[in-house]
Amino acid sequence: MRVLIIEDEPRLAENIARSLRESAGYAVDIANDGQEGLFLAESNEYDAILLDLMLPHMDGLELLRRIRKTGQHTPVLVVTAREEKESVVALLNAGADDYVTKPFDLGELLARTKALIRRGKGQPSPVLSIGDLELNTVTRSVYRGGRAVTLTAMEYRVLEYLLHRPRAVISKTELLEHLYDYNWEKFSNVIEVYISGLRRKLDDGSAKQLIHTIRGQGYVLQD
Repeated sequence: MRVLIIEDEPRLAENIARSLRESAGYAVDIANDGQEGLFLAESNEYDAILLDLMLPHMDGLELLRRIRKTGQHTPVLVVTAREEKESVVALLNAGADDYVTKPFDLGELLARTKALIRRGKGQPSPVLSIGDLELNTVTRSVYRGGRAVTLTAMEYRVLEYLLHRPRAVISKTELLEHLYDYNWEKFSNVIEVYISGLRRKLDDGSAKQLIHTIRGQGYVLQD
């Protein structure tokens, strides 16, 4: 999953980013003002946006309105100071999905972000499943037919994204865009390595393959 943080306090932004990277394994981009945030939001595909209200160059409400005007449906979690709380009504009416007030607990912020991403992809339960495969997004554990499957961090992230969109064909480009941040130099062949590792581990001892290659299009997770 890939998240955009739009926050003008660099230290706070980095703390949130570190929590998302270390606790959830998300790729994270940071914008420190409204104009940069709008540019990144319009230039990349994100699974969630964490948006501060008071921003230089363009405030959070105007930024949100511009994002929604383009038809973008990325879930937006507003981060607001307590004295700005009355502005949250306007933001919710403009298309924000949820909000937290400063100071906040990073664990709560992480949980709310995960929930927004799941709901945004039509998967409200923290346990994602297809057939006899289960992935718990809270404990980050994976089971196939009741057997625990040990994955690398990147294999887990690939599988989590596929499980958020079961039975849909996902291109290698889409996977790269949602697994890596803005600064990473993307090479499409790394996805093939992760898919190969997932197949070996998930299909071990199972008669049915779950991840299928659609030639010239990408991959599909189906039972």
